[in-house]
Amino acid sequence: MLGFLQRIGKALMLPIATLPAAALLLRLGQPDLLNIPFIASAGNAIFANLPIIFAIGIAIGFAKDNNGAAGLAGAIGYFVLSAGVQALNKEVNLDALGGIVTGVIAGLLYNRFHTIKLPDWLAFFGGRRFVPIITSAAMIVLAFIFGFVWPGVQHAFALLGTWMYDLGAFGAALYGMLNRLLLPLGLHHVINTLIWFQFGDYHGAHGEITRFFKHDPSAGLFLSGYFPIMMFGLPAACLAMIAAAKPHKRKAVSGMLIGIAFTSFLTGVTEPIEYSFMFLSPLLYGIHALLTASSMAVSYLLGIHAGFGFSAGAIDFFLNFRIAQKPILLIVQGLIYGGIYFIVFYSLIKRLHLKTPGREDDDDTIENNQNGFKKITSDDKYAVIAAQFIQDLGGVSNITSVDNCTTRLRLTVQDSQLADEHALKKHGAHGVVKLNKKNIQVIVGTNVEFVADSMKNQLKSPFDLSQVSANLDIENKPSNVTLTTNLGHLAFSSPLKGNLLNLEEVPDQVFSQKMMGEGFAIDPKDGIVISPINGKVTSVFPTKHAIGLLSDDGLEILIHIGIDTVNLKGEGFTVYVKEGEYITKGDILITFNLDEIKDKVPSVITPIIFTNLPENKHITLEQTEEVDLKEIIQIM
Repeated sequence: MLGFLQRIGKALMLPIATLPAAALLLRLGQPDLLNIPFIASAGNAIFANLPIIFAIGIAIGFAKDNNGAAGLAGAIGYFVLSAGVQALNKEVNLDALGGIVTGVIAGLLYNRFHTIKLPDWLAFFGGRRFVPIITSAAMIVLAFIFGFVWPGVQHAFALLGTWMYDLGAFGAALYGMLNRLLLPLGLHHVINTLIWFQFGDYHGAHGEITRFFKHDPSAGLFLSGYFPIMMFGLPAACLAMIAAAKPHKRKAVSGMLIGIAFTSFLTGVTEPIEYSFMFLSPLLYGIHALLTASSMAVSYLLGIHAGFGFSAGAIDFFLNFRIAQKPILLIVQGLIYGGIYFIVFYSLIKRLHLKTPGREDDDDTIENNQNGFKKITSDDKYAVIAAQFIQDLGGVSNITSVDNCTTRLRLTVQDSQLADEHALKKHGAHGVVKLNKKNIQVIVGTNVEFVADSMKNQLKSPFDLSQVSANLDIENKPSNVTLTTNLGHLAFSSPLKGNLLNLEEVPDQVFSQKMMGEGFAIDPKDGIVISPINGKVTSVFPTKHAIGLLSDDGLEILIHIGIDTVNLKGEGFTVYVKEGEYITKGDILITFNLDEIKDKVPSVITPIIFTNLPENKHITLEQTEEVDLKEIIQIM
């Protein structure tokens, strides 16, 4: 449960970062300051839409790959939930709770369904497109439940507020504690409305805030205790979290925490601080609620009457200084509470290893061992390959950058001589090309993207290879594929128009030395690529310059248009098929602007590779002449 709450806390960091500026705009635009309504409205736009912001941010944070589709599902889910609840009962206001619940559900549903496969006639709605649909369905059910249950909950807290107001200092303490504890649920507004605008009567004015500004000498006792917390306590808590942060994360979190601490001091907007740790460390939030309760009781017993028009920050404190009673005592009380917050927060964070900002685990799904490296299991195949490759390339310190194209890793290193070619091949590489002292290419195959992504992640936090399961065999082995095609003499339909070439003539040693497998090449005369087989598309590279196919006979084919065309990032290419699509001979796969790209790359010669041929099979062309589209190529 704590781990789950910490995930919510981490997911909230992104939307929280928007709040300090919004709070300043909202406060500065008020009539008692600059009196510029459009500035106040601009700032209020963030707070008015905080639930939807939470729904989007948490959904993306919960998604395994932080994909924006999860955020879209979160937004749609919140609209369905809020509209459904309002249709059943217009008195219900879920506030931030609705956004948090929706975000969590949308993120979890994304992880469960973003790869779902539907029948062909519904295939368009499969994968990530299915997530907003299933999220909407879940929110309809939740809206029905909340529509009937939540009004009773709100009414119960209204009765509680009436009872508290009659209890004096104890009631003020109870109000302060519940106000903070109910903040995550949005129910604090129920009690606030009663205390601030309904209770008490002074010449027809009702509520603590209204009566305070009407100069009621008894008003403000239930408001004054907030000032020491918002101006001093919570900013001191931010300083404690900065001091307790991990050294390598302290600089990153300092900017955020200092910004929201200043916001709390100046404007009294504390939500950015509280949401930054309430889920990461619920224990600290509970202590914060108790400290708030004690502050409310102390200021009540000291007879301090101070109020606010917006919130209990420095702006309201100084604006209302003249009409408050004993306001100087609030400064003294605030300094004391600032010291208490710093000592309590810092001590508990360090002693109990609480996961406040800057102290979260780098990856909640992977356990750290005593050496600080991450343990991985036999399920993390590509993580293991990536970890071995990093070691074989000379370690983290030798790798400057990682990139990839369709089949190979493109690496920038400090010294290519530190790379162990034999070890790389042992751990899964088909071949290694050392271009110069700084650049290496490691030929991996069509799964290269997964290895590259894992390498990028591990360069930030290395894995401990001693923890790799001995049962995971990642050495390069022949593909276990049975080919029914007679490869002794193969009649193959040409995918391009151009001059036939043997693979040895390709101006790239990865292909010419057959590191990717047997095949041939075509020097194209135009920019049309068609399917040479009946089968399906297994992969389309994001930069559109290469495509993988699987024939009905089990033959794997890679068509790689040109050399180093990955650097064009898709410019000049158009793809007409998608992964998983069934194709027949002659279907157009890709078109490209030959005149546009030929001067931008070393060569437009296009290798056609059979990536799963048995080791005893070799390709030799019977002819090396010009061929047309669909023309049969005789291969021995």
